[in-house]
Amino acid sequence: MTGGAKAKMIELKNLSKTFLKDGNRIEVLRGLNLKIARGESLAIVGVSGAGKSTLIHILGTLDHPTDGALYINDLNIFEWDEKTMARFRNATIGFVFQFNNLLPEFDALENIMMPALISGMSAKQASFRATELLEELGLGHRIKHKPGELSGGEQQRVAIARALIMEPEILLADEPTGNLDTDTGKKIEDVLINLNVTRKITLVVVTHNKLLAERMSRIIGLRDGKIYNYE
Repeated sequence: MTGGAKAKMIELKNLSKTFLKDGNRIEVLRGLNLKIARGESLAIVGVSGAGKSTLIHILGTLDHPTDGALYINDLNIFEWDEKTMARFRNATIGFVFQFNNLLPEFDALENIMMPALISGMSAKQASFRATELLEELGLGHRIKHKPGELSGGEQQRVAIARALIMEPEILLADEPTGNLDTDTGKKIEDVLINLNVTRKITLVVVTHNKLLAERMSRIIGLRDGKIYNYE
C-alpha cells in the first residue's frame, strides 16, 4: 500500500529541523515530503542519529519544525497556539515509547486513566475505559499492580492501553520493542499490528527491528536527514 492508496491523513511539506550546538547549525531533517494514508502502518528505519526520533516527535506535535509544515486531516497543525495543539494531541494522537514512562507510584489502572482525566473525563468513565483496555490486552488481573510489579512486556501493554484511552486516530511508537527480549517483543508487535488492523488506527513505528519493520505495510528510511526508499 502506498500513501496515495487511501485519503491522506498525515502530510509533511518541505519539513526541516535544525539545532544549534556550540554555535554550529546541525540539520537533523532536511526538506521532508511525506504522505501517510489513513489506516496505514508505516515503519521508519535508519541508523542512530538519522533523525527518526526527531521526526516522530514532530509528527506527534511534541517538537516543532524549523521550517515546513505538518498537516493532519488537512489542518496545518503548527499554525495553532500551544494550548490548542495540546488539546488536539491529547484527543487524536497516542504515544508508545521505548521507555514506557509509567508513573511508579500509580497502579496500572491509574496510569492508563491519566490522559482521560487530563482531558476532563470523569473518573468513573476513565476507570471504565481503562478497565476495558486492560482486559482487551490480557491484563485484567493486573489492574491494581504498580509498574514495579509488572514484567517488561506487561508494562509496555499498560503503556499501549494508556495511549489508546482517548481512542486516538494515530498511534506513534518509538522503538516499542527496544527494551524487550525477542519473545516479549514479538507479542508487543502482535498487539500493535492487531490495533492497526482491527481499529484502523494509523500506525507509525520508529524501529531498528528489521522483522517489526517488515510487518508494516510500508517502510521508509532516513539517512542524513532525508527520506530514502527502503529495500
